[in-house]
Amino acid sequence: MGSRILVVDDDPSVRRMLARTLAADGHEVEAVADGGQALAAVERCAPEAVVLDVAMPGLDGLAVCRRLRARGVVAPILLLTARDEIADRVAGLDAGADDYLVKPFAVDELRARLRAIGRRGRPRPADAATVLTVGRLVLDVAARQVVFAGRPVALTERECDLLELLLRNAGQVVTREVALERIWGAAVENVVDRYVAQLRRKLADPAVIRTVRGVGFVLDAG
Repeated sequence: MGSRILVVDDDPSVRRMLARTLAADGHEVEAVADGGQALAAVERCAPEAVVLDVAMPGLDGLAVCRRLRARGVVAPILLLTARDEIADRVAGLDAGADDYLVKPFAVDELRARLRAIGRRGRPRPADAATVLTVGRLVLDVAARQVVFAGRPVALTERECDLLELLLRNAGQVVTREVALERIWGAAVENVVDRYVAQLRRKLADPAVIRTVRGVGFVLDAG
């Protein structure tokens, strides 16, 4: 069964190609040409995935991504970019994207990446714990609310995802490779370490997440 997919690209030929390809795969596709139209389309059609070009005049893809996440939109976002520098990839992931694809790309890779981010975005099994508690740390998975030592802590979506992974594996080492695959779906240098540092800072207790040198991280909420 197909999904509702929003395609955003200011290049008419790329936009038409993506729309035709995805529609032929059985998806319901809406294609728009700029960031402003993208924000309006998300409100109108509630897409289940967004394919979003980064380099657009006016409101670019990163700005659109940030605004969608700020509005609480959780649909997976696949960024299209002509640049493959590490800083560019990190900027996209930090903006809230789930994955990126470098232009020019093969259509089969586009399909594969959409399938991958779709799998990561599926609802959790009904028997999965929705409130995780380890020591002084509590995460309400469904509400995305965190309390540490009786104090509410505001986290971004990706920070919550990483904290959830650590909580579900409390006392065990979570490797960088596992975190990258489960949360970002892409190998971006230092992104896990940067997010762990952000969690430590927001929790105001560096000892909560312990580094295992050369391997990964262990959560010990005390």
